[in-house]
Amino acid sequence: MPADPKVTDPQPASELRNLSARRLGVAPHRLMFFAGATNVMLAMIWWAAWMVSWRWPAVFVMPYSPVFPGWLHAFVMQYQMLPSFIFGFLLTTFPKWMKQPDVTPRWFVPVGLALISGQVATLAGALGSHTAIVVGVGLTLVGWTVALVSMVPMLWREQGTTWHARSCVAALGLGYLGIILFGASLLGAPPAYAPVAIKLGTFGLLLPVFFTVAHRMFPFFAGGVVAGYQPWRALWLLAAVWAAALLHLVLDLAHASAWLWIADGALLVLTAVAWVRWWPRGAKPGLLTVLFVGLAWLPIAMALYTADGVSYAVTGAYQLGRAPAHALFIGFFGSILIAMVTRVTQGHSGRPLVMPAVAWFAFIAIQLVTIARIIAELVPDPYAWFAYAALGWLVGFGPWIARLAWIYVTPRVDHKPG
Repeated sequence: MPADPKVTDPQPASELRNLSARRLGVAPHRLMFFAGATNVMLAMIWWAAWMVSWRWPAVFVMPYSPVFPGWLHAFVMQYQMLPSFIFGFLLTTFPKWMKQPDVTPRWFVPVGLALISGQVATLAGALGSHTAIVVGVGLTLVGWTVALVSMVPMLWREQGTTWHARSCVAALGLGYLGIILFGASLLGAPPAYAPVAIKLGTFGLLLPVFFTVAHRMFPFFAGGVVAGYQPWRALWLLAAVWAAALLHLVLDLAHASAWLWIADGALLVLTAVAWVRWWPRGAKPGLLTVLFVGLAWLPIAMALYTADGVSYAVTGAYQLGRAPAHALFIGFFGSILIAMVTRVTQGHSGRPLVMPAVAWFAFIAIQLVTIARIIAELVPDPYAWFAYAALGWLVGFGPWIARLAWIYVTPRVDHKPG
């Protein structure tokens, strides 16, 4: 791939004097991405500590969470950490997609504060307080409510129909239901509500949102920098992915596991077609390349889901454990997160649209972490590999997160507003 030009961040002494948390309230992406950056590190510090404690209790012992740790980990990542970035992107781009006024701080500031405080309370509760977890989930629901109240009216105010916006809102609606179900499980409803919420978070919320954004933005990005590129954004593809994702959800929730391979096989074909059609052939910058390398994890993950589904249909047993889920979560969601957040941050801070060194480090690290987490399901000592993967996530993300945090609390380098 062509090398990116050397990136330097001008940081004169005057910029140090301008360092201010108030800048987080200037634009949605500043506060929401700062919340996401904070949430990434907090979530993975707790999870890495838990994994190390579980595998090597002689080193130290973590308090056992009042809620099953695996469920809590899934809730934090699906409904608190990743949505911090999702809302940062959507609250910025929704008005542009639908030619509406920008979202004002009175709306996005409560969302960011609720998601940060909600995750802090949830993770504090993981150390032994059921009440704190309930408070954390409640704050998360408040943040989501404010975000949706600010976004949904744009759908009926716009002139025309932006299907990508409607797709994202539909997915967020399923995610909202998932938060309610998880919260209900904490307040006396059947415990089975929690795994239902987790399944909704994967195939009802995150997969549709990430694919919708890819469908809307990736061909657009490629068309702007690759000579001769022909953007392809067939709406039937988006509708078909939605249909297959919902079929997976229905089969899974109905415990029809022997038939899941049908939905997963359809998703494999559809996402592979998308990757092949969207891949930009010819010279391209690194910031574009990482988007499509990250996207490649989606059909890989669906291939693993399909193979495991066929195995279950034939033998009555799964063989790959959580490998397919982590190819999806770490490989696809994690890679796209790094690529998209880097792109938005570079552009909206007045910096060149290139991959800085810390972003390359994070992106390459997340590829290795994904492979390690998949291998973990196939080795004799899986919990050691679980811990290695969690620690690798922290090492890879740390420098990138630190740079992001700096950018969000300092002025744009081109001295423009925003």
